Amino acid sequence: MANRHLARSVVLQSLFEWDTSHAEESAVPEMLARNVEEFGGEDTDKVFMESLLTGVLAKRADLDLVIGKAAPDWPIDKIAPVDRNILRIGLFELLFADRTQVPAKVAINEAIELAKVFGGESSGRFVNGVLGAVYKEMGEPGKDEVGKKEKVRREDLPLQRLGGAIVYAKHEGQYFLALVHDVFGHWTLSKGKIGDAPEIAEETAEEGTIREIKEELGLDIVIKAKIGENEYIASHPEKGKMRKRVTYFLAESPYEELLLEKKGGLDDARWFRLQDILDLNFYDDMLPIVTAAVQQLLDRSATEKEKIHA
Repeated sequence: MANRHLARSVVLQSLFEWDTSHAEESAVPEMLARNVEEFGGEDTDKVFMESLLTGVLAKRADLDLVIGKAAPDWPIDKIAPVDRNILRIGLFELLFADRTQVPAKVAINEAIELAKVFGGESSGRFVNGVLGAVYKEMGEPGKDEVGKKEKVRREDLPLQRLGGAIVYAKHEGQYFLALVHDVFGHWTLSKGKIGDAPEIAEETAEEGTIREIKEELGLDIVIKAKIGENEYIASHPEKGKMRKRVTYFLAESPYEELLLEKKGGLDDARWFRLQDILDLNFYDDMLPIVTAAVQQLLDRSATEKEKIHA
């Protein structure tokens, strides 16, 4: 079998040259051909390299959004060029490659090895943290597990509070829900960190959720009920593992244009009629929350109809 690790190295060299020279994408095939000739060797899989390189370039905008979500403290242009392109390669294989050809853990391990060889002293740890965070967000088995080797109890991990809302509005006699879409292909609920700055350190879950929905969607909401909570383990590329506890509320809003905040991880926001959300792609751990909220709205609707006919 052709040496796939060497092939990835050649693709990385080509992406690095293109990125740092600010060349046009049309110049990349020539760069790849030159690097194959110089570094490739006889058993290099040229078809694999061409496919990987063109795939990374085609999905670059989406890949950079994912990096922004997984490493929020590191703007894409502030990441070292070598690390940036290693992440693009690793993420492309993690998110878009054929899993029968490139299992998720192979994609991560190969990227880490590239970081150790071509990156700086902390590159391997950084790449591992970012790809590991994405891997867990994908809902893979073991998402909520703390590594056995770490001997860390769940309750000993630092806790980050978040607030989210199932935002609804009444429009033309029907209930609509405001949902956001992420770059992993799922529709989900708008949410954000609570008390993550000194000036808002004492805010309640309700206050933080109202503030976050306003920032993320431009909506002024009124909290109607608490729906539930979920908690999961996430990996920050620099801070390591932490617990994330999200409190979800049912919240009412005017039916008006959604103004999605431009930030990594989200690429769309829309209103959906209540009956249309059944066909949407939700995360498994979101389904109980959404279902509970929908049931409350259906109960409200039934009560309203009873009052009309009374």
